Amino acid sequence: MYTQVKISTISLKPKKWDKKSNALKMESFFRKAALGNPDIILTPEGVLEGYCVFDVLENRHTPDEFLQIAEPIDGPYIKHFQNLAKELSICLCFGFAERIGSDVYNAAVFIDQSGDVRGKYHKTQLSEGTNHECNFNRVGSTLRAFDTPFGRMGFVICNDRWNTMIPRALVLDGAQLILIPSYGDKSKDQNTAVLARSRENGVPIAEANVGMNLIISKGEIVAYEWGNDKITTASVEIPAQASTLNAREYEGHYLDLQGPEMELRYKETLKRVNGEPNKVALANRGKLIATSNSRQ
Repeated sequence: MYTQVKISTISLKPKKWDKKSNALKMESFFRKAALGNPDIILTPEGVLEGYCVFDVLENRHTPDEFLQIAEPIDGPYIKHFQNLAKELSICLCFGFAERIGSDVYNAAVFIDQSGDVRGKYHKTQLSEGTNHECNFNRVGSTLRAFDTPFGRMGFVICNDRWNTMIPRALVLDGAQLILIPSYGDKSKDQNTAVLARSRENGVPIAEANVGMNLIISKGEIVAYEWGNDKITTASVEIPAQASTLNAREYEGHYLDLQGPEMELRYKETLKRVNGEPNKVALANRGKLIATSNSRQ
């Protein structure tokens, strides 16, 4: 009851405040990754504009500058990658600063192979925090899975991965695969945390971090690569959604195997009982002999 999906993650390092350069680099890497015929390609958090929020928080740039570089969901760069996804016939996923009115959100988008936006997510756990005055750094307020050609999926962006509740809410909403665009910690602890999120929820996870790629399937790491601008590809097993229909079908598969397996095990048991020395009986007999001798 699994569907195999091939995923490429790209540890692409963007240039801050340079959307044009980053978009060209993204397209180049999307095309390179496409040569491996993946179903889905994922790049890091904030890859389009270069993840610039800390430049604003540390007063190196202004909120207005960040608002200007942020991209609306119907903006020209999003449309460009919609067209590229359609050309390559591959799902493209990436992080970007999304402008909605006068607000900016740390966002991720899933574009399917037909060029349609299937899902979007706003980061809900910001390591730097925020408040009502930070229009350049709004925090997300919903945790929703979305439908794709390969099942329901959900985004977890960078710092979100440390919170067990975020991926759990997505899985409870039907997510069968978690995608993590990240621009941050590449430590052993973060790898352990992502692996734990996969095992806790019984779903595969693909992470594209600046400087590291990580892909997990059936609770085990199936691909890991360190370094910037690396393309890492692996297949993951996406579990079928929980339902009575799927449960009964899988139960049937098991019961088809159960009869022959139990018969085989019974035959092996008879061989041990009838054709081989009974080690337990011999051990007990040895104890009786020793006890008898000690009494003489």
